[in-house]
Amino acid sequence: MTLIEELRQRGMIHDTIPGTEELLENGSTGAYIGFDPTAASLHIGSLVQIMLLMHLQKRGHKAYALVGGATGMIGDPSGKSEERKFLSTEDIQVNVDGIKGQLAKFLDFEGDNAAEIVNNADWFGKMGFLEFLRDAGKLLTVNYMMAKDSVQKRLETGISFTEFSYQLVQGYDFYYLYHNKGVKIQAGGSDQWGNIVTGTEFIRRKVGGEAYAFTCPLITKADGSKFGKSEQGNVWLDANLTSPYHFYQFWLNVADADAMRYIKIFTFIPLEEIAEMERQHTEAPHLRILQKRLAEDITVRVHSREDYDQAVEASEILFGKGTTESLARLPENVFTSVFEGVPQFTVAKADLEAGINVLDLLAVNTTIFPSKGEARKMLVGGGVGINKIKLEDAEATINATQLLNNRYLLVQKGKKNYFLIIVN
Repeated sequence: MTLIEELRQRGMIHDTIPGTEELLENGSTGAYIGFDPTAASLHIGSLVQIMLLMHLQKRGHKAYALVGGATGMIGDPSGKSEERKFLSTEDIQVNVDGIKGQLAKFLDFEGDNAAEIVNNADWFGKMGFLEFLRDAGKLLTVNYMMAKDSVQKRLETGISFTEFSYQLVQGYDFYYLYHNKGVKIQAGGSDQWGNIVTGTEFIRRKVGGEAYAFTCPLITKADGSKFGKSEQGNVWLDANLTSPYHFYQFWLNVADADAMRYIKIFTFIPLEEIAEMERQHTEAPHLRILQKRLAEDITVRVHSREDYDQAVEASEILFGKGTTESLARLPENVFTSVFEGVPQFTVAKADLEAGINVLDLLAVNTTIFPSKGEARKMLVGGGVGINKIKLEDAEATINATQLLNNRYLLVQKGKKNYFLIIVN
């Protein structure tokens, strides 16, 4: 199976320039994908492009990741209804450094077929405005550039010359890598098609060369909503922005229809094995076979096996048969990330050292229950737990020896409602 055919079967091909598939099957070639440094971390939408680079490298091609230190100062109008806010040079450099560090986790930068990271600020930073106009601006007509969707969609609301020039700058990137690195293919998301073919046209007019390209579809959820969003916002690759637990939970909770698409796109599991998992999933969807395998594969790759194991244990604590012992084993950073967003209350450590009646703790020192009467009713009915231990004695005393990580008490009200008491 050719690379393009495999990517097509995985749902990762939207457009190709004729000849791309043949070039990829005719020995090793250079291919690149660009990443604009709009933030210090990539998110899971960017992971689609990373997977494309990984597929290219696994097939023996030279993979280049272009981090747009220069284009990041302009802003790509593709898919945007209004102009981006400009970032400072310092912010862009911070973002470039962050993205470089993340890409190193996925691509192999050593050996005979080492991947490379390039920054277009390295060549644009040495080029003057008039030099660029003479070398690049004369090659493409305004009519050609105006016909692009990214421009047409902005004509009513307005597009600045800065953003209008973006496709020309990106086209020069492709030419520079073609001329200096032997790169003959550019890949990217389908929203980049106009910018990408501008690069192939630039190369043809500049040096009479042949360049090629392919794009992948923009990934959406089954309901048509934007991929990569959760209740907390973007799902980031940086563990400080999206914890490994919440990252794992995002994939574990995708809809069945999404899981069937995502497992082909975001893993390297052979298609035959995926087909068998789909059959098993259809027979027993409640087991969530696809979601569990997807969440494991991608969490381990983006974070680590240890992070995955801790996320699974944390999930078991919340939604399964976790115990006080398993809760106490969680490192504090994992513990706090798991209960991020859970209603929290603060209790003085001095009060807890003296011991607090459980009803007072639930309805006086905190407002987990609106009254001691309601707390008593649910407690004696077996509906209250502290640190995964069910309590039924309304006269029980809670003290400092029961704290998790010497700071926390986890209260469970009913089956799904959790509250975190922080002791200071």
